[in-house]
Amino acid sequence: MFGQKPDRAMQMAEAGRARPEILESTGCTIGVHDVSFDVKTGETFVVMGLSGSGKSTLIRCVSRLADVTRGSVALDGEDLTQMSEQALRQVRREKLSMVFQHFGLLPHRRVIDNVAYGLEVQGISKQDRHTRAMEVLEVVGLEGWENHYPQQLSGGMQQRVGLARALAVDPEVLFFDEPFSALDPLIRRDMQEELLRLQEEMQRTLVFITHDFAEAIKLGDRIAIMKDGGFDQVGTAAELIANPATDYVSEFTKDIPRAKVLTAGDVMRPVDGTDSLGSVSRDETIESILPALLVDPGPLAVVDATGSQVGLVDRKAVAEVIGI
Repeated sequence: MFGQKPDRAMQMAEAGRARPEILESTGCTIGVHDVSFDVKTGETFVVMGLSGSGKSTLIRCVSRLADVTRGSVALDGEDLTQMSEQALRQVRREKLSMVFQHFGLLPHRRVIDNVAYGLEVQGISKQDRHTRAMEVLEVVGLEGWENHYPQQLSGGMQQRVGLARALAVDPEVLFFDEPFSALDPLIRRDMQEELLRLQEEMQRTLVFITHDFAEAIKLGDRIAIMKDGGFDQVGTAAELIANPATDYVSEFTKDIPRAKVLTAGDVMRPVDGTDSLGSVSRDETIESILPALLVDPGPLAVVDATGSQVGLVDRKAVAEVIGI
């Protein structure tokens, strides 16, 4: 589900588990089947899996770039699969944007005109669309590059142009289909940081496709592990790492340093009257609280945002989780 308000989410692929193949793209070598999930307003929902798992097919189904032969895709309660072509075209222009792995920039157009392209399609005047394009270019750190052509920019800068183009129409939902996988590691890390910064400021609803679990952990509020056209497990990074549902999920998570991902809240035990020697936030990573645990063997109180104690964490709990 997606939505403009937290209590009005957009249902992306709704059907019971008893109804297999709820999403299937005609003409594709692999269908999407038995998949049902929702995405809340402002959430980054990551779909990850190996090549051929169906993740790109899925994002094309929910963005209606591919036909859905069974099931539904709803935005604010409106089923996109039942819309006329004209209504669907309007939704794509105003509410949905997509950022692809290959930037798809128009080489004969300047940066500012590439960014403003979606607004041009909407019939916005040149002055107004250029004003909006300049605003977005400033947001993504490309102010001063508006009159350059795409081939004059680095790969990372071109991807920023693609991101700016998607943001220019002020969409409710953004789809990312492995947008950073073609970039070198340093630029890729920079783009991940840029997306996190923008998301913190703008709070868009994002669906992000990747084959990199480290990237999924870094960006996602929740992660869906996809295999053979279906979901093996959906959950937070901590849930997937601490409680993998299948051997396939375990393979993805086994090399992830647990101490960097799991938090005090993930490993705490209930309050039982034991005296604590200090306190830590429930959101602090195990890595960050290890020094305090090494100083003294006693437990630490785990507190929430209000300062109230919600649990205890000690060496034993941490050792069990990180395998030492």
